[in-house]
Amino acid sequence: MKHRLLACTLAACCAHAGAAECPPYVKHTPGGDYTNEEDRSGLSVVEKFHFSRAVETLTQGMTTSLGGDISYTLEHFPNHHRALASMAKLGLRLKSAQPVGARYTVNCYFERAIAFAPHDVTARMVYGNYLLATGQDAAALEQLDSASRLAPDQATIQYNLGLMYVKKKEYDKASAHAQKAYALGFPLPGLKNKLKAAGKWKEPPPAAVETKEAPKAATEPAVPPVEQPSGE
Repeated sequence: MKHRLLACTLAACCAHAGAAECPPYVKHTPGGDYTNEEDRSGLSVVEKFHFSRAVETLTQGMTTSLGGDISYTLEHFPNHHRALASMAKLGLRLKSAQPVGARYTVNCYFERAIAFAPHDVTARMVYGNYLLATGQDAAALEQLDSASRLAPDQATIQYNLGLMYVKKKEYDKASAHAQKAYALGFPLPGLKNKLKAAGKWKEPPPAAVETKEAPKAATEPAVPPVEQPSGE
């Protein structure tokens, strides 16, 4: 009940804040696309003074408040995956759509990131996690669907989509995404267990198990599955 009340409160705040100003990102120097090697050449300068491990883990700000340092980082690299995740966590911790020190709302930072780098699958996944945690299931599913179209062979995306469809009780879709996620080597059993509890899990054919290749860790984005922020 507590989680549902928090989700409703944040969703309402986000909807209200959505009307606030959210200007598009303008490229800074240093700055740009977090996934672009050339743009990332200036990343260390920003992180050295504004995005330490203490900031990322929401322990302590470096030059100002946590919201201020994370905001500064996202002003230069709008699709900085870890900074986006930290901003989302800060908003959830403070139960605020716009954390203290942040120039914009959490939703705005994600909107700016995706508008600037629509190809960035990880940014969409992190956004989907945040939307789910704030009770915005339809919007979360939209982001995960977009991520799946961009990267259909990423196991984490398939797993997250499976969890979403289980929640919607669309078990055929959930099962299809689950089978693909596990064929791609996703390690967590949560989705399988949910399908088993609903009587909808089917073991894959032996041939599928024998021919699957082990996933390459480097290809998977470092973001948690959707079920973790929701507390399931």
